[in-house]
Amino acid sequence: MRAEVPATAPKKSELRASAGHRRAGRPRTATAAARIYAGLRAELVSLLRRPGDPILESEIALSYGVSRTPVREAILRLSDEGLVEIFPQSGILVSRIPLTALPEAIIIRRSLEDTTTRMATERASASQILNLRSILERQREADSAGDREAFHQADEAFHAAIADIAGHPGIWKLILQVKVHVDRFRRLTLPKQGRMAEVIAEHASILTAIELRDPAAAGSAMVRHLERLHADISATRHDNPEFFDQRD
Repeated sequence: MRAEVPATAPKKSELRASAGHRRAGRPRTATAAARIYAGLRAELVSLLRRPGDPILESEIALSYGVSRTPVREAILRLSDEGLVEIFPQSGILVSRIPLTALPEAIIIRRSLEDTTTRMATERASASQILNLRSILERQREADSAGDREAFHQADEAFHAAIADIAGHPGIWKLILQVKVHVDRFRRLTLPKQGRMAEVIAEHASILTAIELRDPAAAGSAMVRHLERLHADISATRHDNPEFFDQRD
């Protein structure tokens, strides 16, 4: 049974006022807020907390052993990212995945990773290529074990490593911000039969092109890999309509 939404929720302005009042001179509160934010964000992106689920400040404060102040700061940051929705006099809910935001985020990511992949192909050292191959092997092991979380973490490591090899790790940090809802959507595609194996094959094609020092082929392989997300939107939306905000 789903937990009940609290009868009232503070307005976002009230949350900001409360958080702002305590922020100055309270490094411990700021540290707690950052820890809670990171923990909640991971739960939201991984769909451990599902779209439409209520967020109860009191429960989170109790689980972290803190007051509500750092919880409110964390929730405000998550609200700014569109991961939670604050409804005055109603409650705080995990936001649904906005369908309209997905295509744009995919386009931005595709463009940025096309660039970093081409650059990485020109710069990769033998040890860096070996690291990419090791990450790919971790994905194979996760697929064999049916461990979707380990698979996702290795997937992130593969793309982050390419940005690092390109000499622009900051681009990956930007991508992480852009693709937050895409990550939630992607979690719904991994359980599909054969999907993880397909991702591994796509990563292998990228790595082969990097090893051959062919920037054009590596960039094209990355673009094809990320373009699959567009094709997955319709089917995933059909299979899990309750997870999506389908408003235009």
